[in-house]
Amino acid sequence: MAVRPTLRCLREDLHLPLPPASTSLDQVDHPLLAKAGEQFADPDTPHERIRSIDDVVLFKVKIGRWRGATYVDQAADEARDWLVAAGRREDGAVDDFYAALHTQARAARQRYNAEQDKPLTTDAYSRHLLPGQDDQDRYLLEAGTRLAKRLDTAVRDLVRGSLRDGHEHAVDLPGFRLGLLVRADHGHETYVAVRITGSVPTGLTAVILSRVPGCAADGWFPEYALPERHLLPAEQAWSNLMDPKAAAQLFDGQD
Repeated sequence: MAVRPTLRCLREDLHLPLPPASTSLDQVDHPLLAKAGEQFADPDTPHERIRSIDDVVLFKVKIGRWRGATYVDQAADEARDWLVAAGRREDGAVDDFYAALHTQARAARQRYNAEQDKPLTTDAYSRHLLPGQDDQDRYLLEAGTRLAKRLDTAVRDLVRGSLRDGHEHAVDLPGFRLGLLVRADHGHETYVAVRITGSVPTGLTAVILSRVPGCAADGWFPEYALPERHLLPAEQAWSNLMDPKAAAQLFDGQD
């Protein structure tokens, strides 16, 4: 299972630049992340807990001189494994990274207790290391980028398929089914209909329609029936005219 670094860990501990959203953070090339991924790949593999951190459950990961702390976020929609802290073992030291992590966590607890009315009863405070809202926003941005890229490919494949045989072609995507029907009139008007079956997030319909090549953004109109049948209750459909040149380029595979 791939392990993601928090944004703080990526920048401050691993000293790596933030990659574009098209690159998932669990694909960042670093030996410590690779080792952490190996440890979490098999659910039966035992993990060594960092015992000096008692407010949250963190596990050790080691490779070469690199040391790290990993965290399993069970509160997410699906469990995600995070690298929340990292450092390098100095020459001659045994496990100074984890000793330093404990020292920092105790200092953080003292600061927390000084600022809050209800003091912590734990020896350490390390929740500030856990993934926060910026990490969740990055995760959603990557998911949106992957979906947009998949939509680009899916829409073009469906248009090509429908241009070849004049029938609707469809594909299953996360949470919904997307169908496209394209009918060309001997180089004149090219009719295109987009069918969406299922529940889609707010705004996704517009994103899908914008992916259909050769169609004016303001040319989409809702349809209440497809050329060959009526719509089902869980379906929505939109139609437009496609530029014949764009259709020809797709058919020839020149997009």
